[in-house]
Amino acid sequence: MAAPGRAAAGWVRAALGVWRWSRGGAAGGPHAAAPSRCCHAPGSAMDHFLGVVKPGPAPAPPAPVVALHPDKQALLLAHPPDMPENSRILRVVILGAPNAGKSTLSNQLLGHKVFPVSKKVHTTRRQALGVITEEETQVVLLDTPGLISPTKQKRHNLEQSLLKDPWRSMEAADLVVVLVDVSDKWTRNRLNPQVLRCLSQFSQVPSILVMNKVDCLKQKAVLLELTATLTEGVVSGKELQIKSTFPVSKPQKASAEPNPEASRGLRERVGWPHFQEIFMLSALNQEDVETLKQYLLAQAQPGPWEFHSEVLTSQTPQEISANVIREKLLEHLPQEVPYSVHQETRLWEEGPNGELVILQDLLVFKESHVRILIGQSGQLINQIAQEAIQDLRNIFLCDVQLRLSVKLRR
Repeated sequence: MAAPGRAAAGWVRAALGVWRWSRGGAAGGPHAAAPSRCCHAPGSAMDHFLGVVKPGPAPAPPAPVVALHPDKQALLLAHPPDMPENSRILRVVILGAPNAGKSTLSNQLLGHKVFPVSKKVHTTRRQALGVITEEETQVVLLDTPGLISPTKQKRHNLEQSLLKDPWRSMEAADLVVVLVDVSDKWTRNRLNPQVLRCLSQFSQVPSILVMNKVDCLKQKAVLLELTATLTEGVVSGKELQIKSTFPVSKPQKASAEPNPEASRGLRERVGWPHFQEIFMLSALNQEDVETLKQYLLAQAQPGPWEFHSEVLTSQTPQEISANVIREKLLEHLPQEVPYSVHQETRLWEEGPNGELVILQDLLVFKESHVRILIGQSGQLINQIAQEAIQDLRNIFLCDVQLRLSVKLRR
């Protein structure tokens, strides 16, 4: 039964002799001064009927994604895990080609924006950890850079971390999530060669396939063909009753031993026949991501936690802020310009009113890049700073003062 309207509620109160008095008089009148009187107890069925809501306890204020002070974050990371006796643990590596949506998926699984996200490739430049802790289970997410070849690393003068971190992550992994962007028609018809190489070298590690950005596909039938192709028609040891229109290599037995013949065969392969499960989702859809999250929690095995339950990421606050600024640089600067910007934080401190004060230099090698980065009348650098400030406020839950200085690096 719906709660009565204001007029009906007043009539019901009058009929039942329910009066609430205040020091200013009956129902706010100027003359009455009697104490409050009511014929029923607060929170009773009558209060519910009348739509009188009993105020509950105030909700706890939200906690920042990471502690504002670096020392506090370091102490939290060093703190012994507060795990229960029946603790469970799972270490997950998310692999994929550059810009497949790995960081977006990681952020959604964590429920917070922890890793930088951009439409440009190589937004994530080095391995970073995210931690999900629910009840007795802890899942450690290893957000890795997109896998690239040594040739591309040298050609674009990229950091060694882009080349080495994904392989290092695999050594500690309990499960591999292979992420494929099915909206990219140029790359979706085969697994990234570096991903295949990684899966083959660490074939003893269980893996699942996650087909991302399915909401961008107009023809959903394409998903069936892609599934047959990317799995070579085999999932969890069972053949799929789906035929692929793309060329599919013959499934090969997984082996942890280096094999020259297998290496040559990898160049011809387009899929991996040893996935345990397949997920089709949009990383931006929380319901889809929750299904994957529950699967990961269920895969955890008995074992000690690695982090305290309050830890959400292994990153320092300075690293998070630098990543946020770099994300904005990637979003607003053309082509190769953002990759040539070197960031140097000159000041990081708490102001007199609790605000976070950051001064960061953006160093570039070309005068033309200085002009591009500043923009007409300083409009672009101001926009980058304002957008970064908004994200940093949401992360640290405090006011942020950010000053970005563009300088020519000699």
